[in-house]
Amino acid sequence: MRIVIAGGHGQIALRLERLLSARGDEVAGIIRKSEQGDDLRAAGAEPVLLDLESASVEEVAAHLQGADAAVFAAGAGPGSGTARKETVDRGAAVLFADAAVRAGVRRFMLVSSMGADPAHQGDDVFDAYLRAKGEADAYVTRQEALDWTIVRPGSLTNDAGTGLVRLEAHTGRGPVPRDDVAAVLAELVDTPATTGLTLELISGSQPVSVAVKSVAGN
Repeated sequence: MRIVIAGGHGQIALRLERLLSARGDEVAGIIRKSEQGDDLRAAGAEPVLLDLESASVEEVAAHLQGADAAVFAAGAGPGSGTARKETVDRGAAVLFADAAVRAGVRRFMLVSSMGADPAHQGDDVFDAYLRAKGEADAYVTRQEALDWTIVRPGSLTNDAGTGLVRLEAHTGRGPVPRDDVAAVLAELVDTPATTGLTLELISGSQPVSVAVKSVAGN
């Protein structure tokens, strides 16, 4: 498969790139800064220099041509303000979805957040983040041309992955290593039977492949 990842230098994305390239997939990661390219190449991915806050749908679609799947794993980051939650967490996700439709890429994965809700109340930056993520999720679910799956991880940690997760429509809150989030995404990318599902993800007791097969109905 050829898989294009938005937010290619993110902590989850770099882990995902390593997993996908190791199993023989062709991976491209969209990055904003050229100096990030070496990290992507070390992970086995092709760096694509493109700013999703200013690019057009046509520009993004050009890089998605011929891809088998698109993964949105970008985020404004914890140090950013309310404005960039809107331009990245919502705006860039909408742009990437539109570009995937334009390029004819059906399989679409969106990394969201537990608690994402377009109607979330509050004035703090994290409140704006949850609203932006919720709006992005809602937009993607309306795209009939996409075979979408949305993943909402719990509290992300840098602990070593265990390969044991809980992946369900509603898990309740809990931590999950970024290693395990990447492993779940790698499994979901080529499990189209999970199309149309919004899934919460925390650490648990099921091996990743079993958890994915379970939600896919296998």
